[in-house]
Amino acid sequence: MNCTSCESGTLKSTLLDDAFRAHTCSNCNGHWILIEDFVAWKEKNKNFSFTSTSMELTPKDSKRAKLCPVSGSIMRKFRVSEKSEHRVDYSVAVGGLWLDPGEWELLKQLGVADSLNAIATQQWQNQIREQSTIQSFTNIYSDKFDKADYDKLKEIRAWLAAHPQKADLKAYLMAEDPYSAEK
Repeated sequence: MNCTSCESGTLKSTLLDDAFRAHTCSNCNGHWILIEDFVAWKEKNKNFSFTSTSMELTPKDSKRAKLCPVSGSIMRKFRVSEKSEHRVDYSVAVGGLWLDPGEWELLKQLGVADSLNAIATQQWQNQIREQSTIQSFTNIYSDKFDKADYDKLKEIRAWLAAHPQKADLKAYLMAEDPYSAEK
């Protein structure tokens, strides 16, 4: 198989992290992983956890579409974590994942290497979107309110959400004058 990334290397059978089967490019050191190989290995090694180096990694994230080295079809890009905008390439046709050089190390650093088979699922992608949305709103509110006010608002909101009379309490708070029959 030829490399889908650098297009000049060939993919040689290897063991990624001396653990599971992959194919590594002889030129750029990218990795082609069949999810079924990872899952079969993971089932035999349930308690194994990949460890990361402490060095900060920022592998180049290719924006161009890549072709599956097996089927030749265009691969889809999937975000790997809410902590990173980085995307990996997945072949729906074959069930394979392409990792550019440095991306395997990034997955370990982000703590998602053990969940390699989940990254291309709708559930994983929905969770990333939900967590990203929460973080965006948190940033907006943190910028809008000072820390003490924001902390107090979150405390009141939690108290209100758990209160059995929350609807009446909200009406009281929202009324311009809660002691007037007007408006």
